[in-house]
Amino acid sequence: MELKSNVPSGPMDQKWTKHKFDMKLVNPANKRKYSVIVVGSGLAGASAAASLAELGHNVKCFCYQDSPRRAHSIAAQGGINAAKNYQNDGDSVERLFYDTVKGGDFRAREANVHRLAEVSVNIIDQCVSQGVPFAREYGGLLANRSFGGAQVSRTFYARGQTGQQLLLGAYQALERQVGLGTVKMFARHEMQELVVVDGQARGIVVRDLETGAIESHASDAVILATGGYGTVFYLATYAKGCNTTAIWRAYKKGAAFANPCYTQIHPTCIPVTGHYQSKLTLMSESLRNDGRIWVPKMKGDQRPPNQIPDDERDYYLERKYPSFGNLAPRDVSSRAAKEVCDEGRGVGKSGLGVYLDFKDAIARLGEDKIRERYSNLFEMYERITDENPYKVPMRIYPAIHYTMGGLWVDYNLMSTVPGLFVAGEANFSDHGANRLGASALMQGLADGYFIIPYTIGNFFGSNKFAKVSTDHAAFKEAEANVAGRIKSLLSIKGTRSADTFHRELGKILWDYCGMARTEQSLTTALEKIPALREEFWHDLRVLGTGEEINQSLEKAGRVADFLELGELLCRDALERRESCGAHFREEFQDAEGEAKRDDENFCHVAAWEYNGEGKTPTRHVEPLEFESVHLQTRSYK
Repeated sequence: MELKSNVPSGPMDQKWTKHKFDMKLVNPANKRKYSVIVVGSGLAGASAAASLAELGHNVKCFCYQDSPRRAHSIAAQGGINAAKNYQNDGDSVERLFYDTVKGGDFRAREANVHRLAEVSVNIIDQCVSQGVPFAREYGGLLANRSFGGAQVSRTFYARGQTGQQLLLGAYQALERQVGLGTVKMFARHEMQELVVVDGQARGIVVRDLETGAIESHASDAVILATGGYGTVFYLATYAKGCNTTAIWRAYKKGAAFANPCYTQIHPTCIPVTGHYQSKLTLMSESLRNDGRIWVPKMKGDQRPPNQIPDDERDYYLERKYPSFGNLAPRDVSSRAAKEVCDEGRGVGKSGLGVYLDFKDAIARLGEDKIRERYSNLFEMYERITDENPYKVPMRIYPAIHYTMGGLWVDYNLMSTVPGLFVAGEANFSDHGANRLGASALMQGLADGYFIIPYTIGNFFGSNKFAKVSTDHAAFKEAEANVAGRIKSLLSIKGTRSADTFHRELGKILWDYCGMARTEQSLTTALEKIPALREEFWHDLRVLGTGEEINQSLEKAGRVADFLELGELLCRDALERRESCGAHFREEFQDAEGEAKRDDENFCHVAAWEYNGEGKTPTRHVEPLEFESVHLQTRSYK
């Protein structure tokens, strides 16, 4: 397997412009001859499907939800970054580029990041034209706020529901094409297999989740925009249905999986309250604009927060990182929270929590202004905790929130399988070892609206290939594999549900490969996960049949994939003998407890190649070169 990044030559700020000019074009009349399958209908998938259909291609779009509006992009709260410099506070494309490379701890491909910063300015105009109701200043101009890892205000937002509003904009664009007949929408269909013909992705096999029917669909190219795999940890801020199946099945068909150990911990989640929980809830990072994070200075201080005077509080982020304070990046803020809780100064019954306090902001701005900015977030918090955050501080603690790893893609967002493109969180390309807040929505829409429509056209214009129908032997073989897998899951007849295995896997990963990792803990995880997977295939019980709506069967298939992915995640973390971004190996830290990179040996992307069932995958390397943002020790002090 060869990892060719296909980054164009020339100065960094001219690569994308030059590349667009150099690309092969397809005559508008000929675009109708090419078909594209888009798997996923969130921001990346909906925007890609709508844009490609608008250009003239024939598009099929698949999602496992009952509507594209149910995609997990809807859950994003705080905002979307763009280098428009509306605040006149020193922002620019170059600064967004620099912040993103630095925020990712110098483990992202520079050229991809610069392109993302460039097209960010177009995204906002696109969304405003669709009617997205961004917040505005008194004079009518679009408002901005700050997010972690930046010292400028570049985040556009719609209260605490930015993802929902952006998704509705992309959904409207998608539905317009559905109405015109250029997109055929398949809701409640889950991808089960990628079909590769003569080394090229030519379609997918799906299961109709309402009837159980197994269907094949052929195309000239496939785009996976299926989100991240963070629910491998079970307790995460993702929707319960989020899974890894689409990209995992593509990995097993030859698509390299890059940096699976880069899993982001978000610092502002509502803490775990009991073993019965099935997911966690995020409190937007935007709250850190006005909220101050603290714990008592004294260990075991159980007084109500409003009874602890200021001089007995440790505003630890402001103390440790004075330049960024409460807006330190997510990985830095999460480890700092863990550190004070490990010292015995955590709050709440479990001791695994810190305060996010709005007392000073309310005194300075008034409760009405805070309510205007964050009311829906405050309401959500009160509904879950039965505590009024206007009166008492929120309690927060880090949790799994995003995955920077994903299928490896080149500059054109194409995987190691020709014709298979990967967009949004499903790929690895833009965030390195740590994603900055408000950059996920930016990447998803950049990929869908402004990058893949160009690069997939170049793919069509540069290649000649025969049409393939679903009668091809490769489709029949894939259908048989899917049917056999379903039969295997249904025939085990054990005693345990898929959820119990998923919960156990999640605990192993959190305990041994969570916020802090060691060689010993990762070795332990790599012993426990195969044993759990063996038990899964002997003691799983799936009720019902495969010819009906069967959520137990759906979960079982997804958990089977998680059990395999979890092992690769730990293997990748073990092999990366350094600390960088969200990947923190306790053996590799400096005297002050900060992450210590090893640029000499690990300044690269690790991409894993599947070698078959039960065989150790091969680790390939794409070296990272930094010509514009030079390698340096990452500091937010």
